Amino acid sequence: MAKAKVKSKKLPFSVKDYVVYPTHGVGQITDISSEEIAGFSLQLYVINFTAEKMTLRVPVGKAEDSGLRQISSKDQMQNAITALKGKARAKRTMWSRRAQEYEAKINSGDPVAIAEVVRDLYRKPDQPDQSYSERQMYESALNRLALEVSLVDKIEPGAATEKLETLLLKAA
Repeated sequence: MAKAKVKSKKLPFSVKDYVVYPTHGVGQITDISSEEIAGFSLQLYVINFTAEKMTLRVPVGKAEDSGLRQISSKDQMQNAITALKGKARAKRTMWSRRAQEYEAKINSGDPVAIAEVVRDLYRKPDQPDQSYSERQMYESALNRLALEVSLVDKIEPGAATEKLETLLLKAA
């Protein structure tokens, strides 16, 4: 079997770039390494996800197929903010079905879909409490969206979370 050749063309991402991996959220490329795996020489993006305390290696050739993307532009993030300010869609389906839909939206990596989850699961302070799993899913989606907002707006993640929660409170 022939060994895969490492292409010398310009890579879409560089070391220190922030990227979004759909199922894990925002990470930073810490290295681009070459490793031999199963007899093939592969070039890999080494991505550190500080929030999840995890490192992921994604083959450069599979980066696009895996959904790895750049941080959203200001315009793309504005679309997510618009979705966040929209009216919550109360669904009458069972929680287990809604939870699957919300999980799929969060893991899509799409900021607009994540904003929809945050909006739909948000509870005003005077509303009844959520179940534990609803609260966990809300926190997960909020944190994922806030990390990307913090990079787009060049603010701290805590300030981004506050910004999003303020928008939710005003829209509710």
